[in-house]
Amino acid sequence: MSLINSINGVLFSKSPTEAIIDIGGIRFKIHITVATYEVLPKKGDSVDILTHLHVKEDILDLYGFKDVDERELFFNLNLISGIGPRSAMNILSGTNPMEFKSRIIDGDVKSLTVIPGIGAKTAKRIIVELKEKFETDVIDKNDLGLVDNGDNKIIKDAANALQSLGYKSNQVNKILKDLELSGELSGGLEEIIRKALAKII
Repeated sequence: MSLINSINGVLFSKSPTEAIIDIGGIRFKIHITVATYEVLPKKGDSVDILTHLHVKEDILDLYGFKDVDERELFFNLNLISGIGPRSAMNILSGTNPMEFKSRIIDGDVKSLTVIPGIGAKTAKRIIVELKEKFETDVIDKNDLGLVDNGDNKIIKDAANALQSLGYKSNQVNKILKDLELSGELSGGLEEIIRKALAKII
């Protein structure tokens, strides 16, 4: 959780890398991504922006984000050794959260290195650190291509049960997707788990 969750004020100026927001005569400089820049209003308009205050020794830097997903990815990137706030912002400016997560889940080193600030070693480190987390997020957000109905709870429970048995989230996700595509993703919780285990075995 950030000490300063968001800032509301008047946009004094903006560029693709920073915005200055006036709050009662005090002007705050906020480092932003290109995506955030593109959704900012014109100079002089009121603006509300999600933020994170980065504190390190004698440095206080404010970072601003387009939405919650962008800020969450910023936090995740900052957990990786060798990637600081500025590097994370450069990476975010070269992609979008959904596209970036997809590349991580696919383990696509080559496409990651196209993003400014990511070399081959950094790409591999990011995949190792974040792949399993993002795969779990996919299941948690019902990204199995299913309609939003009561069956989703059973499917999520089945996914959680299979993971508790020691199966990796990406393996579970693939099996459930295969069952869905073959029309076998039906029945009660125990039946779905049995079908999934049969696929694994």
